This record gives sequence, C-alpha cells and structure tokens, in this order.
Amino acid sequence: MEIRKGNMLISRRFRYEKWLQLMAWLGIIWILVFNYAPMYGLIIAFKKNYKITTPLFSMEFLKSAWATSGGLQHFINFFKDEEFLNIMTNTLGISILKLCICFPLPIIFALLLNEVRNARFKRTIQTISYLPHFLSWVVLGGILTTWLDESGLINQILVTCGLLKKPVAFLANPNAFWPIVVLSDLWKEMGWSAIIYLAAISGIDQEMYEAAELDGASRLRQIFSITLPSIKGTVIIMFILAVGGLLNSNFDQIFVLWNPLNSQRSNVIDIYTYTTAMRSMRYSYAAAIGLFKSVIAFILLFMANKITKRVNNVSLF
Repeated sequence: MEIRKGNMLISRRFRYEKWLQLMAWLGIIWILVFNYAPMYGLIIAFKKNYKITTPLFSMEFLKSAWATSGGLQHFINFFKDEEFLNIMTNTLGISILKLCICFPLPIIFALLLNEVRNARFKRTIQTISYLPHFLSWVVLGGILTTWLDESGLINQILVTCGLLKKPVAFLANPNAFWPIVVLSDLWKEMGWSAIIYLAAISGIDQEMYEAAELDGASRLRQIFSITLPSIKGTVIIMFILAVGGLLNSNFDQIFVLWNPLNSQRSNVIDIYTYTTAMRSMRYSYAAAIGLFKSVIAFILLFMANKITKRVNNVSLF
C-alpha cells in the first residue's frame, strides 16, 4: 500500500508540474545527445590511425587497451614528445596565473562595486565592465593585435610617456605573451564574473549590516565579518570549477593571439591538439591528448571538491 501510495503521489506531482518537467527533460535530452552520445568517439584514441573517410568501427584497434606498447601507445608517444614539457609548462603557467589573478580580482571588484552608493555611477561602471564579455575573441583579438603592434595605441602611449625609448612588437616577444593573455582575459571577463558575486552579496540579510553599524563596525570590518563569510560558499564553488578547468587555457583567446614568433610560450595543449589533428591529420593521436586532458581535469575537480569539503564543508557533490 505504501509503495502504491508513493507512486500515486509521484504521478500526481508529474501531472501538476508537467510543463516544468517538459522543460527539464528537454534539457536532459539535449545534454544526452550533444554531450554524452559523442563520447563513443573516445575510442579513436585507441585506434591505430583513424581516418575521417573510414567508418569508425571498421578501424583496427591497437593491440591491447592496457598493454604498455599497445592501446596506450598514443599516450606514451605524447609523454615522450620533445614538446611535451614545453606544452605542459605553457598550459599550467598560463592557467595558474589566471587562477591567481583572474579569480580573486572579480571578487574584489564585486565588493568595491557593492560599496558604491551612487546608483547611476554604479550602473555605468557595471555596463562598461560587462561590455567586453559580449565581444568574441575574434573581435578582441583583432583589437589587441592592432593595439600591440609597433605603431599601435599601446606603443604610442608608452613612448609618449617615456616608458619606452622605441616601439616594441609585443606579440612577437615570447616573454610578453603570458602577461598579455592574462591581462586581456581579465579585461574581458572580470565584470561578467563579478555578477555571480554581486548576486550572492545582494542576498545577504541587510539587518546584519544595520546591527554591525550600531556596534560601530566600519565598512571594511563589515566586509570581512559579514560579506565575505556570507558569500564563502559561492566563492568555494567557483574555485572548484576553476581548478577543474586548470588545463583549459582558453583556445579561442590563444589561437587569435598565437603566431610563429611567440609559439615558444603560446603552444598549449589545446593549440597542440588542434595543429596535430587539423594540420598533421593525426586524429587518433589528437584524441588521445584530448582524453588525457579530460582525465586530468576530472582528477583535479575531484581533488578540489574533496579538499574544500573537508576544510570548509562546502562542495559540489
């Protein structure tokens, strides 16, 4: 009787929420079709030499998916590649810099913006900071390439101010590539990333601030004692997601700024995978590199989630 009653309640709830259920199931179907169904293509990484003109399942597998020199040969070749160390250095170097700089600054920006009392000025700053997010990296890449040219805006300003004696081709300098990537990513995404933190701040009970003011707490003390502890959960969740994407160096951004002169510092995993697949036509090898990156990303996400759950009792799962 209890099982039957439970089934009736579930059936009644489905009928009551039928339109919400429909929207939810459409989203689930979309994810299954476009995110999970293509995952069968991972077997390409264990094929000898996949070609797009040959049916996927007719290609010959490598000897054994677990043999040292068999199914994992493409992974072993990647580890032995003379570019492997440079690729990992560039990928981790850019990603860690972005994590250390581009992750905390939107939080600070949101805290500062929340303290602005002039509504018109606040809306103006928000609009200006959000705008770059809506421009693609193709557009922004063209702008940056023009600005960073020897006759570009940046060189004109620096030479006029006496900070440079002569113009410099920034994108032709490998040592300048990492700072350019990090600062341009910060310029594009800081305002948009701050939206999440501003939303979390707006949900804080205002009575807490009023009580703190009565106790004589300054605005800075209120930030550290009320605001930051209240948005700690949001910050931790975003940090876990950022760690999980540590090997994603933003292909679009680096691809539009990449050139042969700065390739020593711009050759990251995503660029190497693209050139391997699209130019060298080594699809099995490129698929193995992509699978390697995905496995490492999953391990990092799981570790970050486990650590934050143990330390702060906040986690994704």
